[in-house]
Amino acid sequence: MTTTDPITRFDADAAARGLHVEVVDRPAADSLAQAAELLGITAGDVVKTLVVKRHDGDFVLALVPGGRSIAWKKLRAVVGVNKLSMPDAATALAASGYERGTITPIGATGNLPVYADERIVGRRVALGAGRHGASAFVDADDLITAYGATVADITDEEPQR
Repeated sequence: MTTTDPITRFDADAAARGLHVEVVDRPAADSLAQAAELLGITAGDVVKTLVVKRHDGDFVLALVPGGRSIAWKKLRAVVGVNKLSMPDAATALAASGYERGTITPIGATGNLPVYADERIVGRRVALGAGRHGASAFVDADDLITAYGATVADITDEEPQR
């Protein structure tokens, strides 16, 4: 993909992969619970796409359902590396072509490998839409297939506050 416009990249990639995506505008949310409520779904159906840096400088995308966080030991084992880290916002933007809060595999630059937590299988999920103020609804199984994602147990439940 040669375009730098996130919306054009997103739409073109979804179309090229035959992925049916419904993008909905939404107000900003202060919490996962509020985001889920605004979208009319459960917290577990809100999926964060996180850019993760490998020790060799390459990047991967991790799809993490709401209420869960990356289980580093599990993800390292699945990726097959000894060290992973979260890059800063500027590095995540450079790696994916999207700002934090908008990151999605759809239209991401760099052809990054995708790792999906097994808990999203069989669900209709909402994830970043490549732009602020919007979410993309997609069938998780179709998303996994479209990106050849590796599906595994890569998360732990976040502690209750």
